[in-house]
Amino acid sequence: MNYRSGTQIREDFLRFFEGKQHRRVHSSSLVPQNDPTLLFTNAGMNQFKDVFLGAERRDYSRAATSQKCVRAGGKHNDLENVGFTRRHHTFFEMLGNFSFGDYFKREAIAYAWELLTSPDWFGIDKNRLYVTIFEGDQQVSRDDEAERLWIETGVPKNRIFEMPGKDNFWQMGETGPCGPCSEIFYDLGVEASETGEDKPFPHDDQRYVEIWNLVFMQFDRTVTPEGPHLTPLPEPSIDTGMGLERVACVLQGVLSNYQTDLFTPLIARAAELTNFTAISNDLGAPPSPTVVSSAKVGSPNSPTLIEAAVSDAKGFASLRIIADHARAATFLISDGVQPANEGRGYVLRKILRRGIRHGRLLGQEKPFMHEMVYAVRDEMQTAYPELVESIGRIAKIVLAEEEQFARVMASGSLRVDDLISQSQQRWLADIEQGNRSNALIDAYKTASIQQANFKDRKSFDQLSRENPQDVAAVYESYYLVIPEVHMPRAVVSGSAAFSLYETYGIPKDYIADAIRDAGLIFDEPGFELAKEEEQARARASWKGGSQKSANPLYQDLQKTEFEGYSALRVDGARVLALVKDGVGVQTLLPEEEGEVILDATAFYADSGGQQGDIGILYASDHHTPVAEVRGATKPVQGVFAHKVLALQAITVGDEVDTAVNHENRTATERNHTGTHLLHAALREVLGKHVKQAGSLVNQNRLRFDFSHFTGVSEPEMQEIEDIVNRQVLANAHVETLVDVPIDVAVKELGAMALFGEKYGERVRVVRIGDFSTELCGGTHTRATGEIGLIKLVGESSVSSGVRRLEAISGTGSLHEFRRDFEVARIANHFAGNSDSPAEALRNRIASAEEELKKLRRELDQARMKAASSSVADAAESAVEVKGIKVLTRRVNGLDKGQMRTLVDTLRTKLGSGIVVLGSTAEDRVSLIVGVTKDLTTRIQAGKIVSTLAPMVGGKGGGRPDLAEAGGADTAALDATLTKSPEVVSTLLG
Repeated sequence: MNYRSGTQIREDFLRFFEGKQHRRVHSSSLVPQNDPTLLFTNAGMNQFKDVFLGAERRDYSRAATSQKCVRAGGKHNDLENVGFTRRHHTFFEMLGNFSFGDYFKREAIAYAWELLTSPDWFGIDKNRLYVTIFEGDQQVSRDDEAERLWIETGVPKNRIFEMPGKDNFWQMGETGPCGPCSEIFYDLGVEASETGEDKPFPHDDQRYVEIWNLVFMQFDRTVTPEGPHLTPLPEPSIDTGMGLERVACVLQGVLSNYQTDLFTPLIARAAELTNFTAISNDLGAPPSPTVVSSAKVGSPNSPTLIEAAVSDAKGFASLRIIADHARAATFLISDGVQPANEGRGYVLRKILRRGIRHGRLLGQEKPFMHEMVYAVRDEMQTAYPELVESIGRIAKIVLAEEEQFARVMASGSLRVDDLISQSQQRWLADIEQGNRSNALIDAYKTASIQQANFKDRKSFDQLSRENPQDVAAVYESYYLVIPEVHMPRAVVSGSAAFSLYETYGIPKDYIADAIRDAGLIFDEPGFELAKEEEQARARASWKGGSQKSANPLYQDLQKTEFEGYSALRVDGARVLALVKDGVGVQTLLPEEEGEVILDATAFYADSGGQQGDIGILYASDHHTPVAEVRGATKPVQGVFAHKVLALQAITVGDEVDTAVNHENRTATERNHTGTHLLHAALREVLGKHVKQAGSLVNQNRLRFDFSHFTGVSEPEMQEIEDIVNRQVLANAHVETLVDVPIDVAVKELGAMALFGEKYGERVRVVRIGDFSTELCGGTHTRATGEIGLIKLVGESSVSSGVRRLEAISGTGSLHEFRRDFEVARIANHFAGNSDSPAEALRNRIASAEEELKKLRRELDQARMKAASSSVADAAESAVEVKGIKVLTRRVNGLDKGQMRTLVDTLRTKLGSGIVVLGSTAEDRVSLIVGVTKDLTTRIQAGKIVSTLAPMVGGKGGGRPDLAEAGGADTAALDATLTKSPEVVSTLLG
């Protein structure tokens, strides 16, 4: 077995399969294109899913890839394990070979064995390899065929093990292609065992590592009322996956993926950036007792060294996390993901913040993660040259996230302090008010859950609701029998702590340490339960691969010949199929809606952001309309489905003429060509970091989303508009190059890919002079002059780091200029004959707004003065309830901010007491309750307001010293204020 670098392994794998007539296919984006079922690309087969489902056809039947993958959310989530095991990663590369109805088990097994064991290739010792096959179940018999083929290949029978379906039967989702699989394992040796025991295969997950999974897709899974049903596929296929990091671990003779050359340079850079020093140099090694053992040997200061060794082990884990997360963040951002509070952006934010936090654990408080992305570029640019151009943009985004997280952590301590304070006050209030059951139950959930029979938190919650007194008694008994526990302590709600973790990104460890330092109990089971519930919600929203096979109605049809690039009319097209309500029919009757599939068409179908054409289908006499076409789609690659309203009866086998609406098509072409000009102009004005993040093009306007950190200023908008219109006026030729190899298009012609489009190995390139070159399958003008004029009409934010421009062209621009001219005439009327009517009008509006603000301030001051005057005798008019002053007032005309200010004033006047204010405005009631700090241990504002709120038809809550509520019953306000002292009395007990 010869040492190979990670780069060599990747190249050798692809070269091996090219020699077996496989097409080398580029890695697809980490953001799955046109597949909302996946959060991220998480396997090599993702980009071929439509091929396996029958919805897409390729011009090759064998493929090999090295696919970028991320598993950090949804169904496949390895995030929490990363850094603490040898083989978990968020980002990894999956080497795979695929057969689409070509070869099957025999060839797949032979290829795998040859690549792994041949001295000309990886040369792995056969005696260290094991193989598994599917043991069979009620629906599918044991995979005897795979076993026989492995034996024929040279694998001894005693090294072939049968495994159950959970290990060796693969399925894409609830429905779709599936089949048995065969896995290849490598024996790392007894030294890889964490226990040091010499266990046989397959009883040691650390020693025997799976390096390759061969999936034999031979069934189509459907779900019927009687249960799942498996139908043999007409063309069985092959899907394999071999983790690059794992096979590098094997070929480089190490025990951990993190000890391979794919990680060690990144780990070393992380140590440098965080100023980490250690007693060991083995930065990539997994946490192991051997670190501690080595510190014990012959050392007079062994306790100190042991402590240092344990610290080192934690430090190494942090370095591995930083290295892994830097890779994931770099590639996710490169592929267009931006940090955000939901979806993919939220997962990216979690990855980044976890890496940053582990830098802080090593003592690095300053931003450092943005420097790690350059190290990732240096290691990965050979395989992924696109990183070179985008690395500056990636570093800026990471730095911005580091700075934001620093602000979160600065304010996070205050939020955690508030949570601890509220928990302590609630605990004391429950104890003082005699609600010992509630207080003790909360504590018991955490403190003694392991000592009781209630291991399941949900079961305990149910029991505590049904028998609170019994549970409280058990809790008190627990404290009596455990001598070191002297008295119950307040519990900080796990769900509330998780809310801080989830909403603000405050790390769990930070929250837990602060709670324990304050002498309170951290409800960790509750935290984990809340986390599980959130993950369940995430899984529900990302169903990860549950996708049906293509409808055979479309799948079995011949391809539609698209002639719309060169013609707007195609005569004599034959009707291949008709679909109504998802079911094939022989005839569409007049006034029925459905889909018409033709063998040829001039209609462009929805693709790459461009909306499909509209028009008419004519009868074979060439002039009788038989259907109105309202759009076109491609339910299966190459098959065009025309959405129609039938005007005459249409029958399968009829011949029709397809006539595209010329005006609609040319208007769309103007906007689409304008999109290319706009993209190039944005990169010229704003910088090369700008990349398309989405688009929509129709006959009315164009919408273009792009990566950028700040809003586009008015001068920048004008400059962009000037640049694109100079290109329009230049009437540059719009050249389309067809059937270009994608490598030539990207590397030699410098073409950029448009977001949302899936590209094959041969592509169309649209080139506009020397100004713009992009991959695009849409329709365009012949020259830029046909656009007429491009007018930018809007700029806005889509999400963090993504902006949107909207524009119009052609006659749309003319309408916009007419509208602007009318506005200018009105501006002249108000501004006189100014040289700049727009500026004069702006000044006039600004002056009016300033005057309006001044009047509002004066009105607010008058209202506050009137309200303050009405409560000048507040202290004297307060009623006393069980030794506490209670003041109630109706203060109409004040907003909530003014009411809060008035509450503060009145609490100061009372010195000690409770203030209840109410007001009505626009058929709504506002209530606000303030309690002076000295009373919050006896009674809380939140409890008062939550009792009063239902009386006015609403609800509310807040802090112990200040709480608010709203309601809809304005007529009940006075009665509610009158009852306030009574409510206070009841709550005081």
